Amino acid sequence: MKKERMRAPEGQSQRTRPSRGYIYLVKNPSSNETSICAWDSVLYPGTSVVAPTRYGLDLGVIMTSADRLGKEYTPGCDQCRGACLHGECMPKDESEAESAEPAEEMEILFSSEPDEDPCDSCIGCNPQPDPQEVDLTGEILWIDRLATPSDLDRYQELMEKEDEAMRICREKIAYHKLDMKLVTAHFLLGEPKIIFFFTADVRVDFRELVKDLVSVFRIRIELRQIGVRDESRVLGGLAVCGRDFCCHSVTDKLNPVSIKMAKEQNLSLNSMKISGPCGRLLCCLSYEFDFYVEEKRKYPPEGSKMKVGFELMKVSEVNILSKRILLSGSEGRMLTIPHSAVFFNEEASRWEITKEYTDEFLSN
Repeated sequence: MKKERMRAPEGQSQRTRPSRGYIYLVKNPSSNETSICAWDSVLYPGTSVVAPTRYGLDLGVIMTSADRLGKEYTPGCDQCRGACLHGECMPKDESEAESAEPAEEMEILFSSEPDEDPCDSCIGCNPQPDPQEVDLTGEILWIDRLATPSDLDRYQELMEKEDEAMRICREKIAYHKLDMKLVTAHFLLGEPKIIFFFTADVRVDFRELVKDLVSVFRIRIELRQIGVRDESRVLGGLAVCGRDFCCHSVTDKLNPVSIKMAKEQNLSLNSMKISGPCGRLLCCLSYEFDFYVEEKRKYPPEGSKMKVGFELMKVSEVNILSKRILLSGSEGRMLTIPHSAVFFNEEASRWEITKEYTDEFLSN
């Protein structure tokens, strides 16, 4: 989908805004896109607001404070809220660990009430601090207002109208014999406007279609052509792993994915296994790609030769997770060695087997 700069609604730039405020990550539930907006008071995740999007004013939901974006995630304890093993129950050091009772023998009671004696690491017991007020410089989008009950009711009414709008638009598409697939329709909350998202293999001339739709709805009509990956991001669904689509639930950024990422991670190159329902490569292939590239620098490259004892063997496979290297020799002989058994000889500019492992290999 072509990226566009989000525009502030009319009148917003004319308001006098404070020089300090709070920055939030706001998600639009309809298009599933996120934007960074400012507000003059503390808001918590889940708060409904009316905020600018690249399509216009629409309903948004506060996801998190933007001052936490990019910070390293530090996991807390592995117990859910209401079932925490508190500080006095957890062993503090090795001496206490020997005398402490196993966690399996402890009775764990689940409760929806906050813990009376919270632990130090569990997020359920120790919630995140409030957002930090920062200086607001340069151009920044502002949340228009907090969503009122009437805004939420109107949003539900508009959602109910979208099915009828989809039906009418499909009929008009069939009437004009246009080669396009309608994906979804969405009424904006902040202005009289409806957006139709569609996919097509070629460029479509929909000028006559827009005229017909304007005559029916009597509001501003906008048609946007999107790709198949954007279609999955907007509609959502279950991926092959059984979880929601990453592009719909985890992030709205469609980062480029290549077959090289699958090769670097030693994954099957079967397109049925590494492709998502959209027909494109899985977005999750890019998540660990940088890790594999960095780790493989610590191993001899596949296809290189290494001398083991008196035999020259070829590196057939490198397994990053098990930290094992598979070597193949003459007459089909296979040998698996640990990563600790190899090192890079700077003087000779080649990978070699350690003397300790070579002696052990020859002795056997």
